[in-house]
Amino acid sequence: MNKSAESRKVRLRAEGLIGTVPIKHVESETVELKKSTSELKEAMNSISAILNKHRRGELYFGMKDEGIILGQQIGKDTIRDISRAISSYIEPKIYPQIKTVTIEGKNCIHLLFEGEEVPYYAFGRAYMRVGDEDRKLSAKELENLILEKNKGKNRWESEVSDAMIEDVNTGTLKNYIAKANKAGRINFKYQNIKTTLTKLELLQGNSLLNAGKVLFCNKNPFEIQAAVFAGKDKITFLDIRQLKGNTFNLLEQAENYIKEHMDWRADLKDTGREEIPEIPLRAITEALVNSLCHRDFFNPKGNEIAVFKDRIEIYNPGAFPEGYEPEDFIRGTEKSILRNPLIANILFLSRDIERWGSGLQRIYTACKEGNVKVEFQKLKSGFNIVFYRKLIKAEKQSRTGTIGTDKKSREKSREKSKEKILRLIGENPAITTEEIAQSIGLSTAGVEKNIKALKQKKLLRRVGPDKGGHWEVIRHKS
Repeated sequence: MNKSAESRKVRLRAEGLIGTVPIKHVESETVELKKSTSELKEAMNSISAILNKHRRGELYFGMKDEGIILGQQIGKDTIRDISRAISSYIEPKIYPQIKTVTIEGKNCIHLLFEGEEVPYYAFGRAYMRVGDEDRKLSAKELENLILEKNKGKNRWESEVSDAMIEDVNTGTLKNYIAKANKAGRINFKYQNIKTTLTKLELLQGNSLLNAGKVLFCNKNPFEIQAAVFAGKDKITFLDIRQLKGNTFNLLEQAENYIKEHMDWRADLKDTGREEIPEIPLRAITEALVNSLCHRDFFNPKGNEIAVFKDRIEIYNPGAFPEGYEPEDFIRGTEKSILRNPLIANILFLSRDIERWGSGLQRIYTACKEGNVKVEFQKLKSGFNIVFYRKLIKAEKQSRTGTIGTDKKSREKSREKSKEKILRLIGENPAITTEEIAQSIGLSTAGVEKNIKALKQKKLLRRVGPDKGGHWEVIRHKS
């Protein structure tokens, strides 16, 4: 090597345009390897595909697909030619880092690129990265990518709603802050509605953002349709309800509804009787949070819970992220893709979401530990989680017990409903039966039946007339 070449190499290294990379490389969804710049056109396709899927990636010239280092002949215009090709053939414009690197003693060229203005086109065509391949996007896939991009710029949850401060359920907001404090993810206490919502960035003036409305206001247009069917199809239903309320209220109602209509078995141990659900409650809770957090609020269709003889389905409107599979998140190889980041962040702060992107993984793990089959279905209209039931029969008890599991579970469920009614009345003596029904997921008739039983047990009494009076808890069992 002559002195001028050595001097140029020292200068490039000092400027960060040349270096040593003593590591092995393999192709992936974010890394592409090309034998040389003779594959420059294919490289442009790969850059566009990676950007459309991951928004950033890397590309090397001088390597085979298997990671074998070939080296790249580098002339004085090589890097400039690559830069010109990217500028001429990729739209919208990107400005990658391009430098020479030395790997196993051989010169290669390394590109580091990123961009948020999807979709990206190479030679007028859009591609999507799938594994280590670049697949042309169909017209429909391209349309979905553009729609998703526009939603990201003008998200429904960030728009100002018609809900005002006085529409907020104060009890729900106070409970949320207490829960987030206990989780250690919020360091301020509840003061008043306006101050609290301002700190949560859910308020503009005295108006709530749409995210704040669905999270903390009982009156909003979104609901969960819940039904129990007699068989394995939707021909005959045994029960059907519309669950309404704020997000936290809906989560409680939905979980209670499923717990009420699935089977339980009893294990008698030395420490006492333990009731075990046919589907792990951790998985049910995660699925419900996932359903409400990732729903498409541009779609007027409601979330759904369907209890069949052989399975329980939890559905939300909103297609699964384009180009991804549920297995990507179950394995933990992909980062979370948030359709509603404001709502997701509120649920994260209260630990209703444990960590980003872990929901499907936690559902799968809980079901695997409980020996329950679970299926994640990508539908054209949304996303469906299916839990397959074990169809537990009423079991014979031990010599000391004769009550069937189902009967015992129903009794326990009724007692829990009474306790929730007493708690709600204790918090708000003027609460109506309709508000109680909405809060705990029972019908109005069911609430009235429970109130009658509580009055007979002298745990509750009515003070004053039906209209204008209030409830009084005589003794609140713990």
